[in-house]
Amino acid sequence: MARNGFDDAIRRGTVGAEAVEGLLAYAQSRSGWGRAGVRSALEAVAMSRVLATRDPAAHTGLLARSLRTAATMLLRRRRPARALPLAKEAVSLARASGGAPLVVSLVALAEILNSLQRYAEAAEAMTEADKIRQ
Repeated sequence: MARNGFDDAIRRGTVGAEAVEGLLAYAQSRSGWGRAGVRSALEAVAMSRVLATRDPAAHTGLLARSLRTAATMLLRRRRPARALPLAKEAVSLARASGGAPLVVSLVALAEILNSLQRYAEAAEAMTEADKIRQ
């Protein structure tokens, strides 16, 4: 069954990480459609926080991805100041696993910092991302 709305993601029988994944998919499909996408991404953040509290080893990566997605969507909606704390938290969570999730989070953080005209900090984030890629 195709997901057509945010309520499909949290319908009866959908649990935990599946519901968060559904909300993130819906949010990204609605990124150009106003606030619905941002609301879904923020709801995914709230749900993944609960999951990560219950089982940090299994769901911290999902929380980091939810935070990064919400931050990126807020940046697209020209809300970089609101996106910054989410992006910083995503980076701090992604540091534990390192690798690609950390690189993607650092790049998202750099984009937000550039948008806020904090160029030195953005350059530092990109430099760190480039070091990890090598």
